[in-house]
Amino acid sequence: MSVYAYETYGELQPWIGREWLLTNGTGTYSSSTLVGCNTRRYHGLLVAAMLPPVGRVVTLSRVNESFHREGQSLELGICQFRDVFIPRGERFLWHFEKDVVVKFDYEAEGINLCKEVLLCWEKNVVGIRYTIDPGPGGPIEFRIQPFVALRDFHSLLKADASFQVQSTDHGCSVRRYGNSLYLTCEKTVFKPGGDWWYNFTYSIETERGQEDQEDLFTPGYFSVQVDGSMTLVLWAGLEPVENLNWDNEYHTREKNLPGQDAPTIAQKRLVRAANDFVVNRVVDQENSGATILAGFPWFGDWGRDSMIALTGLLLTTRRYHQAGQVLCWLARHVHQGLIPNVFDDYTHQPIYNAADASLWFIHACHEYLRYSRDQETYDSVLRPVCEEILQSYRKGTLFGIKMDESDGLIVQGDPTSQLTWMDAKTNGVVFTPRHGKAVEINALWYHALSLMGQNALVEKVAESFRRTFWINHNRGLADVVNETGRDDACRPNQIFAVSFANSPLTLEQQQSVVEVVRRELLTPYGLRTLAPGHPKYQPRYVGSQFDRDKAYHNGTIWPWLIGAFLEAYLKVNQRSRASLDQARRWLEPLIQSLDEGCVGSISEIYEAQPPHRPVGAFAQAWSVAEVLRLAVELEF
Repeated sequence: MSVYAYETYGELQPWIGREWLLTNGTGTYSSSTLVGCNTRRYHGLLVAAMLPPVGRVVTLSRVNESFHREGQSLELGICQFRDVFIPRGERFLWHFEKDVVVKFDYEAEGINLCKEVLLCWEKNVVGIRYTIDPGPGGPIEFRIQPFVALRDFHSLLKADASFQVQSTDHGCSVRRYGNSLYLTCEKTVFKPGGDWWYNFTYSIETERGQEDQEDLFTPGYFSVQVDGSMTLVLWAGLEPVENLNWDNEYHTREKNLPGQDAPTIAQKRLVRAANDFVVNRVVDQENSGATILAGFPWFGDWGRDSMIALTGLLLTTRRYHQAGQVLCWLARHVHQGLIPNVFDDYTHQPIYNAADASLWFIHACHEYLRYSRDQETYDSVLRPVCEEILQSYRKGTLFGIKMDESDGLIVQGDPTSQLTWMDAKTNGVVFTPRHGKAVEINALWYHALSLMGQNALVEKVAESFRRTFWINHNRGLADVVNETGRDDACRPNQIFAVSFANSPLTLEQQQSVVEVVRRELLTPYGLRTLAPGHPKYQPRYVGSQFDRDKAYHNGTIWPWLIGAFLEAYLKVNQRSRASLDQARRWLEPLIQSLDEGCVGSISEIYEAQPPHRPVGAFAQAWSVAEVLRLAVELEF
């Protein structure tokens, strides 16, 4: 069954602005644009996780294909060199499709070619299958020219790099810094000829104010004479690839892609998207199992993101065993009542700079128990950690995270720290200072105390919460309170004081908060992080790292927040039929966004102003998770 299909008819726009992604369950991925032009340093046909699920290396960046007949050449590739695109192979591309593989169909002067990209499941191997019909014009020579990078996916390659090439009749191995890329294509002859192509330009890096040019190495090309319809496969991998079989690898991949039993087309697509973020972490024999990548192309596994995404990705899809593995992995790494905010990409070492991740962990543990009914794991592993978290927050732990004995609320951080999800900081500049008593931290705190039966403290916290954060019915809740006073900026964090099953607010206050957020922050793609009109409001997300971080939480739209908003909206409207219908209408644009940005996934963020361009990471776990969770709940 075709999942996504586009008729491109040889146009460069808008297809170069849309991306595709294949993942393989280990953190390895394959990605580019719908026309095959790499626009990011992170694009590549094989971006391999050397320390699963991270330590990623761009190995095979791209391939160029060409037909040769009677002294004439037709090139199917497309590359950007500053403002020039050469060659212009998209002229011959008329169809793109994504399902188990991605498929490109070309037609050029009577020659038809179908190109399919298959990322092997749990292997650092990609296959590219070509089905060629030379048409009535007579025999042709078909060439495949690979471009190799073998570099960390955050960096860029320059022509002073050194490669070692060993050739065989049907392929070669290319070695750099201890890593070897093996390439082979039966039915062809490999013609060695190491060469460099200079100054590939990645337009998204240009827009992001990053270094945007790269040189790529080509070890030669594969050649075959085609005088009738034929099929051949180019394999590229970090292990020898001579004995691979396309059909076997296709079926292995297909059976590991869930979603076929989902009740609606929308849910099938979302379940398939969710699968991209669930990967196997391999540290050693005792430290392996499922984890959740926060997003593609550059995120690793983050504690906060994993806990927010866990319900949508793993519990609504009944992947309870993997959900338990994720929770138990984090439970093993609790430190002074904190679960890791992130694990280092290269050392796997946990980093604990978050005040909310541990409270989200308590929420996720109780969601796991509610869905799976796995009382044994909860009682023996998870509940003790939840109790340790509460005790540590009460007495005080790292980063100034501590309960204020006078009112029972949680205070955290200092003017230089960023411990909430609004954590952008560049060159020492804190763009959304939220130290002190943050509204969603204390909504989480109240919710966690209620879940854990801390009834003596619950009432005190509820009263203090209302007294500290409530402004009025026209404005809702303050965002943060600290030694400088009360920050009344209208931000989406207040919605969590309503969306959780346990709220410290009165029903009337909850209704007011929902209305304020709807009126000031709701967009078709989620909630803005700051209401328009505020002096810090940033309508666009573009430019240098400093400029982008300045906008990251000051207007930019985050799709994952739609989950909390719709939960809160349904709650205060008693889940009436009219409110359910309205919630479906509000969710629909995000489901339709599966055909935008990265086809088959949902972006990390959108620009605050229409047309709300998708930006940031092109596929984000909690964006997909919350839309999937609500799609299931609303039977969308």
